Amino acid sequence: MKERPAEPASLENAAGHNNMLQLIQLRWIAVVGQITTIAVVTLGLGIQLRLPHMLEVLACLIAFNIGSHLRWHERRVVANDELFFALLVDVGILTLQLYLSGGTTNPFAFLYLMHVILGAVLLEAWSTWTIVGITCACLAGLSLFSEPLVLPYDDGDGLSSLYVEGMIICFVLNAALLVIFITRIEGNHRAADAQLADLRQRAVEEEHIVRMGLLASGAAHELGTPLATLSVILGDWKRMPEFSRNADLLEEIGEMQAQLQRCKSIVSGILLSAGEARGESSVKTSINVFLDDLVRDWRSSRPIGEFEYDNRIGQDVPVVFDTALKQMICNVLDNALEASPAWLRLEVVREADSLILLVTDRGPGFVPAMLPHLGKPYQSSKGRPGGGLGLFFVVNVARKLGGTVTAGNRSEGGAQVQLTLPLAAIRLEDDKDRAQIEVQHAG
Repeated sequence: MKERPAEPASLENAAGHNNMLQLIQLRWIAVVGQITTIAVVTLGLGIQLRLPHMLEVLACLIAFNIGSHLRWHERRVVANDELFFALLVDVGILTLQLYLSGGTTNPFAFLYLMHVILGAVLLEAWSTWTIVGITCACLAGLSLFSEPLVLPYDDGDGLSSLYVEGMIICFVLNAALLVIFITRIEGNHRAADAQLADLRQRAVEEEHIVRMGLLASGAAHELGTPLATLSVILGDWKRMPEFSRNADLLEEIGEMQAQLQRCKSIVSGILLSAGEARGESSVKTSINVFLDDLVRDWRSSRPIGEFEYDNRIGQDVPVVFDTALKQMICNVLDNALEASPAWLRLEVVREADSLILLVTDRGPGFVPAMLPHLGKPYQSSKGRPGGGLGLFFVVNVARKLGGTVTAGNRSEGGAQVQLTLPLAAIRLEDDKDRAQIEVQHAG
């Protein structure tokens, strides 16, 4: 439980990584923009710039961005301090270029606003205000120490003025880049928020499962004593002369013992699924043996009209199954049987590294409004208290194994539920155990 607070932090770091990649892309645009601006000003307008020094600053920007790309391509954790430092470097590069090209008389000095706005979106409050203070200090320093550009004679007003034209270009760049990149950054934050909401929902559902497991475990413990007592009484009855001489009574006692044994197996399964004696619940077997045994036991204990079982796995694979997985499959079959007691079909196939189980029936199907909420607790069309927990447990068990559960209605009538489980979650990797199972199958 102590590790759970790390989930929001990891999501925040993931959003920070995406935001850092956005800054790297923006920096490449700045490189292209500076090269274009220098070329146009020097070659097109004939304005003399301190070109060697400006190219040196530009080379430093390119080197820093290449280093940033290599660093953050491999490392996924980006905190506020790293984003703050990246923006400080951008502010420093802009300040140097403005110092070499006219200072505050350069219309591109308004690009400082972009860094302030990006800081407000990306950084914590203290970092944003620090960026504001630094940019203000840089503007003040440029107004005091930079040398104005030597411009050609310009008697134009309005759009004919070079300064006005540069200011308009700067405004358009600011507006376009801010809209594009802030939209992307907000998209990163929304994706992180959505993932965090999903994790919180899962935490609530898992807590609900824990409460249900504790309740079931307590009930199973309470039922264990009377079931054991009944088993002893039935054993004594079977040996009593009054019953042993009556074949009909012996048959009924045998049936009662069988049903009692089934109740004890259900109680044991509840305890195993609740996490008690978990080590004993795992069974080393193979896919085909497990499924064939499961289908045989399920069919013999349910009153079903027609049941079709189509196993098309082909090559068998040694695996490890536990009681929770068996109960999950039986739960899906039980739900289908309740909706369609006359006919039911289970189809099993293997596709690549996944095991797919498809259960179909000829019942009334799912209510369309329920399908988007598949696996949510208490989503049921049965109209009784506690309904809808079956698929809720199925979805959560499958999710813990890395699998998925999908459901839908068939065009010819009825419903279908598909379980997709990765073989990696149940495959038996130990060579000794694998050889032992192969010997058992050969025998």
